[in-house]
Amino acid sequence: MHNVIIINETDNVGVALETIPTGGVVILPTGEEFTARDEILYSHKVALYDIPQGGVVRKYGEVIGATTGDMAQGSWIHTHNLDVEHKGGPA
Repeated sequence: MHNVIIINETDNVGVALETIPTGGVVILPTGEEFTARDEILYSHKVALYDIPQGGVVRKYGEVIGATTGDMAQGSWIHTHNLDVEHKGGPA
């Protein structure tokens, strides 16, 4: 059973349905699995793919900000590494 949902098919982050520990398995609704690089708290965002520094973060099918550093698949995306003022940059 999956522990992350993807709200919109264009999103590059998913939302944790439970807290996923560092090194735990992220399971998408498609059955794809990968390792959590950080602890992903319940209802927080996890990178579905590698996102380069300055890359846009999409949730709800909308750009919600840009990364402040390179984010690998499985990284926790939150206020510590998301610039909500800057919404440009590479996809």
